Amino acid sequence: MSRTIQSLALSAAAAAADKKAKDIVVLDIHELTPMADFFVLASANSGTQVEAVARAVEDKLDELGCRCRAREGLGESRWVLLDFGDVVVHIFRPEDRDFYNLERLWGDAVRVPFEAPEL
Repeated sequence: MSRTIQSLALSAAAAAADKKAKDIVVLDIHELTPMADFFVLASANSGTQVEAVARAVEDKLDELGCRCRAREGLGESRWVLLDFGDVVVHIFRPEDRDFYNLERLWGDAVRVPFEAPEL
């Protein structure tokens, strides 16, 4: 796994933070599954914010040359999944994030240090 993929995950996290997403977590899952190398998890307080975070992440990674392969959930804007291949971004409303609890489900994943910049 390359550091470039990790930097893409961190760029996605930073783009989410720029739109005031909360509780951003970057999980290194490359040793646990072949589906992706990193998950980025973030919470947004409203459907409008979920959409804004998703657009910002997609724009940032597109700018870095990483195209979104698939997106799910934009219609409901409660849990949006953006699949960039090696990086998968999940943007949740807080109640849905609590319900699905991906941090627990992927509890064996390594957390990558990420601290949102102070705005």
